[in-house]
Amino acid sequence: MTPPPIKRAAPAAVLPFLKPGMPEALLLLAAAVWGASYAVTKGLTQQVPVLEFLTLRFGLTFLILSPALRPLFIAQWRTGLAVGSILGLNLLAVFLCETYGVTLTTAANAALLISLCVALTPLVEWWLLGQAPSIRVWQAVALSLAGAGLLSASSAMGRPGWGDALILLAALLRALMVTQTRRLAARHTLPALTLTALQSGVVASGLMVVTLACQGAHWVPIPRVPGFWIGMTFLVLFCTVFAFFAQNYAASRTSPSRVSLLMGTEPLFGVLAGVVLLGERLSMAGWVGGVLMGFAAWHATRPSSRLRAEA
Repeated sequence: MTPPPIKRAAPAAVLPFLKPGMPEALLLLAAAVWGASYAVTKGLTQQVPVLEFLTLRFGLTFLILSPALRPLFIAQWRTGLAVGSILGLNLLAVFLCETYGVTLTTAANAALLISLCVALTPLVEWWLLGQAPSIRVWQAVALSLAGAGLLSASSAMGRPGWGDALILLAALLRALMVTQTRRLAARHTLPALTLTALQSGVVASGLMVVTLACQGAHWVPIPRVPGFWIGMTFLVLFCTVFAFFAQNYAASRTSPSRVSLLMGTEPLFGVLAGVVLLGERLSMAGWVGGVLMGFAAWHATRPSSRLRAEA
């Protein structure tokens, strides 16, 4: 028997307080909190091991989002569970590389290098989906690589280190996840928030297994100081729950090019957070590299002149 279609409430009925122009504002806020998350993560992982930190973060996220799992039981739950597991394992790999990378490099470096995902995604699409990048995309790749080179040259380490390599791997894994999400979208009818809750559960479960395998039952006591829980609350509520909501809401109400352009400001917010919150310093070459990477994200996602003429 075919399952009944999932009824989606009209946007105005669900979110009557949102006005025209609010999607753009939400995207900028999401980019800001994601950029700031690198500095917050670097501070919290100095108090607890990375694996315990991630397990706590995604365990809390799953608990908050668990009510959104209800559609999983009225739709094609087997297919949805399979898709969520694949994307959840990919997300687990992303956060392991990203979080360990942040502990070994600066928050500014991490925020800027992760933005290479914008340039890597079209290349992964070419590999997995057979969609060749345009000349403009190749130009954006060159700009992003030039920006990354300037950033690494400006680092206090003097040369790229393991932290930078892990962040670059996380950027590639992000690109793989975006492409896989597109490939698997036709195989399920789950709402985006349900899929996010399912991914969070898979990540939390995977982290629990990895943590037990690496350190057994010897867990470091969770800090009780207010600063730790303020930071954790920020990461869970704003950088995960709110940011995913903002991205999903805006993606259905404005053009994909505008979404990518506004989310491309994440590394700039990351640099500012590293400088303001952690006292990190970035040379002029590093700032130029950051601007180049931001410009590459805009250049790769802006609509073509033909599409602008048809609009």
